[in-house]
Amino acid sequence: MTTLRDLVLRNRSYRRFDEAHTVPRDELVELVGLARATASAANRQPLKYVLSADRDTNERIFPCLAWAAYLTDWPGPAPGERPSAYIVVLVDESITTEWWCDDGIAAQTILLGAVEKGLGGCMIGAIQKERLRAALGIADHFRIRLVLALGKPAETVVLEDLPPGGDIRYWRDGDEIHHVPKRRLEELIVG
Repeated sequence: MTTLRDLVLRNRSYRRFDEAHTVPRDELVELVGLARATASAANRQPLKYVLSADRDTNERIFPCLAWAAYLTDWPGPAPGERPSAYIVVLVDESITTEWWCDDGIAAQTILLGAVEKGLGGCMIGAIQKERLRAALGIADHFRIRLVLALGKPAETVVLEDLPPGGDIRYWRDGDEIHHVPKRRLEELIVG
C-alpha cells in the first residue's frame, strides 16, 4: 500500500522526462479534479487551469519557461526529454485578487496525484508570463501563477542531508543524478 509519505518522497522536481510517454488529457482533468477538492481561502475557488497534452501546445509553452536556475550551464530539457503535458495554474481575478496560498495547495495536490499515477513533475514559477499569455490566448483577467510540467521522469533525483553551513543549491553529478540538499529535521523544529 502506498502511503502519503511514499508519495511525498517520490514527488521531486523532475526536469527531464521520457517525451515518448504521453499523458492523456483525461488524466490531467482527473488531477485538476483532485485540486478542486482542496481548501480554498474563504472558499472563493478562484483557480482555473489550462491543460496541454498535445505536442503543438506543449511546444508553445516550453520556450516560455526557465528550468533550473542553479544549473547555470544547462538550458533545460533537450528534445525527447521535455514534458509530455502541462497544467497552467491561473487565478481568475474577476473572482478575487486575494487567493492566499490556494495555488500552492492545488499545485502540490496535482503533483502528488501525478506521482500516484507513475508520473512526475516540476512546479515552475519562472515564466515569461506575457509571452505565455499570448501563446495560449489567456484573457487578461487571469493571473498566471504557475506552470506544472508533467510526464514520465527520465532522471534520478536524490535527497541529501544538508550539512551545517552547507550549500542549498541542487546539482548534478557526472552520472547526471540530480542531488537536492535538504535541511535536517532538527534544524527545522524550533523550541
